[in-house]
Amino acid sequence: MNDLYDDALVALAKAKDGAGRLDAPDGTASVDNPLCGDRVTIDVTLDGARVDGFAQKARGCILTQAAAGMIARHAHGLDAGDIEALRARVRDFLSSAGDGADWPEMALFEPVRTVRSRHDCVLIAFDALLEATRKARDERA
Repeated sequence: MNDLYDDALVALAKAKDGAGRLDAPDGTASVDNPLCGDRVTIDVTLDGARVDGFAQKARGCILTQAAAGMIARHAHGLDAGDIEALRARVRDFLSSAGDGADWPEMALFEPVRTVRSRHDCVLIAFDALLEATRKARDERA
């Protein structure tokens, strides 16, 4: 289990990139993991269909916090289709079937592949981002 929490992953979680809330988000979503109590809330603003503003509040394990911070570094410019594809790639990566997102931080999650029960800890932030982006898009429609 200690392999899951190497120093670089802990540093990513502690950096708290994007932590906080937006004053006037176009979309907000909170997603819970009932098995472990993790919760991620993401606020977004959109420019057209693409994420322009991003904030996250992650409560839970280091994996959840690190994933939310990683997403904060790369969310700008993504649309719902991009996010769906990213989530699928990360899910495949975790199940050892793919290479994950083209983000350097993704390699930090390599040890999670062997611990199936922790995959949702990583994916929950992607779920919240997708839901927030869809809500923002639907509000504008």
